[in-house]
Amino acid sequence: MRILFIGDIFGRPGRNIVKDRLPELIKSQSIDLVIANGENSAAGFGITPALAEDLFELGIDVITTGNHVWDKREIVEYFESAAADRHGPARRLLRPANYHSGLPGWGVFEGKKGGTEYAVINLQGRVFMAANDDPFRVADQLLAEIKAKIIVVDFHAEATSEKISMGWYLDGRATAVIGTHTHVPTADERVLPGGTAYITDVGMTGPFDGVIGVKKELVIGRFLNNMPVRFEPATGDARLCAVIVDCDKSSGRATKIARLMLS
Repeated sequence: MRILFIGDIFGRPGRNIVKDRLPELIKSQSIDLVIANGENSAAGFGITPALAEDLFELGIDVITTGNHVWDKREIVEYFESAAADRHGPARRLLRPANYHSGLPGWGVFEGKKGGTEYAVINLQGRVFMAANDDPFRVADQLLAEIKAKIIVVDFHAEATSEKISMGWYLDGRATAVIGTHTHVPTADERVLPGGTAYITDVGMTGPFDGVIGVKKELVIGRFLNNMPVRFEPATGDARLCAVIVDCDKSSGRATKIARLMLS
């Protein structure tokens, strides 16, 4: 099975390059399953129901998020609609599983693609981020309940040490542990000894003519004067950052992970 994981989709530039490149990418690379982090798809902050539906229509099977998931209020109702229709598209939009259990939405999705069962887990780190439940122990709990062999984990975290620790912790128990959040792709992709594909950060799908997606003059000004400013998405040099993971359907073990950066 070939899995495509697309890094944080940032604003209109990110959405447009996904729209332009994804159909051919699926065809040329014989992709079976598409996962994308979409928490920044609404002008760089949050995601709306309409944008989630648009991304699903482009061929994305599951959308993960992170600390910006609540930035657009209307997404709460979208999550709540999934409670009434567990097979609807809203069920395939995730928020971190280690958020408080009483919050709207789910942190794991179990589905089937081409006759093969799979699961996607969304977790958020705690180092330099908001306090949430322990993602390591939440991962343990979820893995004990999931029956699928193919399991992809989006670990949305800031600290490289926390991400690498999660990779080793889940080695042999997950098909892939993919880091998101920092918007900067790392060059440490590899398959760990137990058969888990790992990368610290898959990078951002959006405008690279800026600072992690934001207009560079706004961010530089903030560093210079420390005054609050409303961040706006940059527009130039859109790139699609992703990884392709090859894995064995019967065991769920990864055999290869490769980075992509398309412009």
